[in-house]
Amino acid sequence: MAARVAGAAEAAEVSFSVDSPRGPRSVTVSYQRSGTGAPLLLLHGIGHHRQAWDPVVGILAAERDVIAVDLPGFGASPALPDGLAYDLSTVVPTLHALCGALGVERPHVAGNSLGGLLALELGREKLVRSVTALSPAGFWSEAERRYAFSTLRAMHGIARRMPLPMIERLSRSAVGRTALTSTIYAHPGHRSPEAVVAETLALREATGFHETLAAGRDVRFRDDVPGLPVTVAWGTRDRLLLRRQGIRAKHAIPGARLVRLPGCGHVPMHDDPARVARVILDTSR
Repeated sequence: MAARVAGAAEAAEVSFSVDSPRGPRSVTVSYQRSGTGAPLLLLHGIGHHRQAWDPVVGILAAERDVIAVDLPGFGASPALPDGLAYDLSTVVPTLHALCGALGVERPHVAGNSLGGLLALELGREKLVRSVTALSPAGFWSEAERRYAFSTLRAMHGIARRMPLPMIERLSRSAVGRTALTSTIYAHPGHRSPEAVVAETLALREATGFHETLAAGRDVRFRDDVPGLPVTVAWGTRDRLLLRRQGIRAKHAIPGARLVRLPGCGHVPMHDDPARVARVILDTSR
């Protein structure tokens, strides 16, 4: 598999070939890599970007070779080329091909929301060494899925309609940051103005948003993930994917460790970085 790597160690991109029904397609993924040790792949949620992991990367990099990825069609990664869909049967092999292009074999993986679902699928396919899934998608009832999807569409629509000067103005105050991000954080006022602006723009400009959401309409994760360490962790203040979905995850994956994240929202890395990093490291040990 041919690969091209460009950029500095802190921020880079890699291009590689992925099979499609119309023949091989070139995919480019942006990522950040830091630290030493066993490789650890970090996967963000829909509409987010790799910077979602910034609060925990420094802690993790002390023990792991951390690779934080912008999923295709999100963050700095371009959209998937024609012929490649945003469904699990395409994105999971694409992530496997990414690892091959980076010279990584069976990394540990941690994912949040959509990234948590992808992490579990990578585990089910035995493509990784361990899985940490933070509020993973796919364990919803139909009513819960409709609620989550309608909330995400509303967030995306607001971000699309809001001019940049308004986003910047709102981000300067705790009240404004709460208005922009309280759906995914338990403590949105603690976020920096710069981070809130960046993630709002990432949501607004996510080229893969609608196709990813459409591909998730019929997704349910019902299979076990035997033979490797799995942790499912859920914030007690998750307002997007309600924490009772963690019980369903435990029923589907009986060998998984189910962990409560007290006081954390849907994206817990910002609400309690130390606890989240400890959960990931404990699983990958």
